[in-house]
Amino acid sequence: MYTQGEYKIISKIKLTDTIYDFVIDAKDMADLAQKGQFVHIKVEGFMLRRPVSICEIDKNKGTLRIVFEVRGEGTEVLSKLNKGDTLDIMGPLGKGFSELGSDKKIIVVGGGIGVPPMLETAKSYGKNATAIIGFRSSSAVILSDDFEKNGAEVMLCTDDGSAGIHGFVTTALEERLNKESADMIFACGPGAMLKGVIKLAQQYNIPCEVSLEERMGCGVGACLVCACKTVKNGEEYLAHVCKDGPVFNAKDIILD
Repeated sequence: MYTQGEYKIISKIKLTDTIYDFVIDAKDMADLAQKGQFVHIKVEGFMLRRPVSICEIDKNKGTLRIVFEVRGEGTEVLSKLNKGDTLDIMGPLGKGFSELGSDKKIIVVGGGIGVPPMLETAKSYGKNATAIIGFRSSSAVILSDDFEKNGAEVMLCTDDGSAGIHGFVTTALEERLNKESADMIFACGPGAMLKGVIKLAQQYNIPCEVSLEERMGCGVGACLVCACKTVKNGEEYLAHVCKDGPVFNAKDIILD
């Protein structure tokens, strides 16, 4: 179930040279939203909407927080909007992460712009969450303080070693799993990263769910723009990231 309408931007922060943070007044959407879902935003001058993961949900205040990266002309236009401007939004859309008891020990793994959707997920588990987040360098790091503020243990990784652990998130994940197991691993990021996370989840026999990043057209499963390979009843099956995902059980997806 989703809604569509004009919603006001009530806060805008520039987190890095290319990443922006909006808080949106959207009570009806916030009431429906679940961690791991996304919104589809209409950008003036462009036919196709832009999918953006939900970073945080505040059901009491009736707000949604989105954090997005400028990757093309559409998101460039989006980044130029300011507090008080309105957005035409559809949402919340897609299938989110599973709900576990807050006493469960979970690990969230995010790479780059795959980090924002993991924040709301980690919040639900507080001190029982470990957040392993990876970036190219210290200048690209976002949301580390937000994870800590919500009680999660943070393992920060950078490719060049300029902040946190020098290396990939999979190295930190293996280090964490060698110390203590977990009830679930949730992950979002580039395909190569997800492959490594899934391999470790299988090796340590831990359930794993991953959120796929994909270009989308309609956002509701009517087109084939975001088709992805999955396994259904033992056979290869084309699913839609927007409708059947973006979150999938790691056992059910095929990453090329």
